[in-house]
This record gives sequence, C-alpha cells and structure tokens, in this order.
Amino acid sequence: MKTCFAIATLGALVFSSTLLAADSVHEFTVKDIDGKDLSLASFKGKTLLIVNVASQCGYTGQYAGLQRLHEQLKEQGLVVLGIPANNFGGQEPGTDAEIKAFCTADYGVTFPMLSKLSATGSDQSPIFSFLTSSNPELTGPINWNFEKFLIDKSGKVIGRFNSGAEPDGDEIVNAVKEALSR
Repeated sequence: MKTCFAIATLGALVFSSTLLAADSVHEFTVKDIDGKDLSLASFKGKTLLIVNVASQCGYTGQYAGLQRLHEQLKEQGLVVLGIPANNFGGQEPGTDAEIKAFCTADYGVTFPMLSKLSATGSDQSPIFSFLTSSNPELTGPINWNFEKFLIDKSGKVIGRFNSGAEPDGDEIVNAVKEALSR
C-alpha cells in the first residue's frame, strides 16, 4: 500500500496527516448484502466486473444480462459484483434485505452483491473512489447507475463501460474474455 505524508507548520503548530492509496481492489474489505465482511482479496486470480446497480432505474433490466454473463463465464474465472447505490435519482431507496429480495425474485441473481454504498459525492465509498481514480485512462465520476468496471486478476481497473453498455453484449463479453485469457 502506498503511503504519502504531508507535514505543515503554522507558527508553533505542527500537524501531520497520512493519506493511504490502494494499489489493488483486493485491498478492500466491504460488507456483503447480508452485512458480513467480505475481503475482496478472496477474488485474487479472478476477473471482476463491478457494477453500481439500482432497482428502480431504466437500466435495471441489465440484471438479467449480468446474471447471464455470470453464468456463462464464472467457470472461466469471472465474478460479477453488484454494488447498490442510491446516488442517481433516488433509484435504490430500499434496504439491503429489500434489494436482495428484489434481485433474487425478479432476476434470479446469484452473483455476489454488496451492501448499499455511495457511488459519488462527498460520501463516496473508498471502493468507488478507487474504481474512478486508480487508472489514469479511466478516471472520472460515475455518471449514472449501471456503470461497469472491469478488474483484472491482480485487482487493477482495466476497463470501464457506461450505463448503456449491455453486460452480455459483444463489447463487454469480448473485453471480459480477453481479461480472462491473461
């Protein structure tokens, strides 16, 4: 883990601050949708497709494509990881239990889901901060629900897809298969 030190002197007042920056998504521990700790280090050697999801969005139907992609490529090492977020249009207002029930009943979701986190703004979760800033070619704020981040086996962000990109469409499937082959 990288550590940066900043020291400032103002008259007799001296203070220091330590800023930590992750090198890999595997350095994060988060809560799963059932409230249990989940170390993302458990996904080392796997290719991840991390998606900020919402139950009441025009793109919510993409849960079906995410599930198909998960089923199609999980044996080759793909893990789809859904992270509910309520930042865009209040389209994920439910509790974790309600979100889980909806995804399971309406879309048969079996891929891992996390507890609801903030995808943007002053309360942005560290995992979303990492996803939107760790690769200089793919930086920038999340613009809407169902943005997708492709993570290689070492935990680095190697791809980013907008909300309209279909999870089981050629663009994403080809990128995932390329990542799985590395």
